[in-house]
Order: sequence, then C-alpha cells, then structure tokens
Amino acid sequence: MAPSRQGAEIVLDLSQLLSRLAHWPPADCDRVELAYARALKALAPDRLCYAALHPSGAYGRLAAPMVEAFLDQIEQRWESRCGAPRLEAYRLAALSYWTMRPQPVPAPVGHRVLLQVSPHQLHRPRIIARKLRRESARFICLAQNLAPAAHPQYARPGREALGAQQLATIEALADGLLLPSRSGVERTLDVSGERRRPLRTRIERLGVELRLDPARYRADQPPYFVCLGTIEPHANHLLLLNVWHSIVAALGREQAPRLLLVGRRGWQHRPVTDMLKRCSNLRGIVQERPPLPDRDLRDLLRGARAVLTPAFDAESTMTITTALASGAPVLASGIASHREAGGTIPDYIDPIDGDAWRRAILSYQAAAHPRRLLQLERIAAWRPLTWQEHVGTALSLIEEVVAC
Repeated sequence: MAPSRQGAEIVLDLSQLLSRLAHWPPADCDRVELAYARALKALAPDRLCYAALHPSGAYGRLAAPMVEAFLDQIEQRWESRCGAPRLEAYRLAALSYWTMRPQPVPAPVGHRVLLQVSPHQLHRPRIIARKLRRESARFICLAQNLAPAAHPQYARPGREALGAQQLATIEALADGLLLPSRSGVERTLDVSGERRRPLRTRIERLGVELRLDPARYRADQPPYFVCLGTIEPHANHLLLLNVWHSIVAALGREQAPRLLLVGRRGWQHRPVTDMLKRCSNLRGIVQERPPLPDRDLRDLLRGARAVLTPAFDAESTMTITTALASGAPVLASGIASHREAGGTIPDYIDPIDGDAWRRAILSYQAAAHPRRLLQLERIAAWRPLTWQEHVGTALSLIEEVVAC
C-alpha cells in the first residue's frame, strides 16, 4: 500500500509502551502498539503524531525523533535479550520517562483523530475524555480482549467488571472501533442503544511480522512440543500435563517427546506447577521455561513438532499466527477465535477431549507423519496478513469517521 499524504491528522497514543517499559515479557497489546507505530510511519508519515499519558499523569505530545529512538530501543530489547536486570530496567524506564516528557498539544488544523490501540486506562472514561478534549479529536480504538470472559470460571476475578467498564467507555466516547475478530463482535459491544453519534466499525485480523534466520535453525533436535503463554486456568495447561502423563506411561521416558511450557506464571498457576513438582513421570519431560527473547523464541517454535494451544478462552490469537509465521504446525482448541486466526491451517481439537489431543500429539511426534506433513503443506501456501495491510484497514476507518 502506498504511503498516504492526505487526510486527517493521526495522533497515535503510546501510553501503553511508555507505562510498560520496565516490564518483561512484553504483552501482546505492547506489541500491537509498536507495530502500529511502525506501520503508520510507513503509510502515513506526514499525518502521524505521537502522544501519551505519562506515568506522572501528564498528557501531551511526544517529539517524533525521541519516539523513534525509543521504539528502536524497545524492539532491540524484545528481540535479543530476556529483560534487563530489575535495577537496570528501572533505570532505563526512568531515563525514558525523563526524555519522553509530554509537550503541549498544538491547536488542531483540519480533522484530528486520537488512535488508541491498547486498553490502557480504557476503563477510566474521565481520563480518555480529558485526552479527547485536549486534542479536540475524534476517538478510534482497537478493542483487544475487552469482552467479558466466555468462561468466567477460568478468568481472573474482576475481569468481567473491568471489561464492562472498558466497553462503557467505548460506548460513550468512541467514534470508530476496530475489532481483530468477527467471533467477538456480538459479545464485545452492544450498539443498539442511543448514541451521541454513530459508531463505525471494522473487523480485521492482527498482522504478522516475519523474521526468520535460517542460519540459526537447528533441525537435529529431539522431538519436542511447545505451549506458549502465561500459566493460568483459561490456558488449559492441566489437560496437556495429563496427556503427557499418559504418553510417558505408554512410551517410557526415553521415547516420550518433551513438552516445553514457555511463559510466566500467572493467576492460579499452582495446580500446574504443583503437578510438575509432584509427578515423577513428568520430571524432565515437561519443562517450564521463562519468557524468551523474540529471536530465541522464533528458533524454538520453528524446531517444534507442533505448537499447542488448548485454551478454553483465547485472550490473544497472536500465538497461533506467530507459530505459523515461524513455520511451526499448530494444534489448537476449536474455539471460534482460534479458527478465525488460523483459518484452515491448524488442526483443531476439542479443549476437553484428552484422547483426541493424545492421538494428535503422538501423530505429530513423527516429523514425517502424513498428518503433520499435510499441515506443513498448508503452512507453505499460507499468506499471513501483514501489519501494513491491517493498519491500512484502520486508515480507511479513520477516513470514514472524519467524513461523517
């Protein structure tokens, strides 16, 4: 898509990245915010401005050269190292907070849109309204994981209330809404009530960035599978542990494939981590790994027999597209958001059907099994949506909003 040189001024809110600089690992909404900054810089450089709600509480514009250096620093950190030591991370954050001090908002010339692609402070309508008044702008946001959980029994307490507050802010203040999943539309927003002006929407999958380094790839590793993400009840790690227990019992420790659980410990992780400690059958076979730098994670995914996502309720579908972009087959629960993200490429399995997961895993353990080879053929023909294509949809929504 050719860069745009006409239309509304776009103010991209980078509050999420600025507030999360000292945190590891990066959340998916952090990655989305950075991807939008990169894509908008390529597609609409003459219309793009940056702003943020500073951790000090001040809101204002950010100087473009500082923002671009800031983004380079963040991307390098994500790419090559597993988080700075805590003291160094906070020093880095303090330096960035000082150099990225908000500047006054200029008077609008023509149309202006405040674009927020993270849920940062979206549950606080007064803060969002204050930013909009300062900018004299229309408001467009990307709704990521704002819906109340489809399976509240697996969700963190307060998740439904927080989602309802975020949706109320969208209802009250948004002029445009971008949704990454068609499956979440009905439970994300009810627009049947009266509104001060129409809410215009677009549905577009999130983009994927391809970065493969063939020189780093090793194909001579013992068979292993990867489950990527925070250890929490909704992710359904316990199903995998029980499946692996039966596989080790049947095949023995020498023949059983390894399972790598890559991610941090989250809410109610103890049923999983306690089983790993107590079950001698799983010791050394199922391994818990901390979050990895992006470069190492791509290599790990690419060498896996498959990436496993048995979640009951997907907080993000980026795991599926990241795995496919790395060339790894995917075995995923057959929930609607997974099917929408992966299309016809992964093999989908009921998240409570342990026998079906066991059969699939044993099939994929053999690198040349027909079932696995068929998915590899589908991956070879797969064309992921790029971030520039996704952001192109956002630009069309912006033009529609300012035209009405």
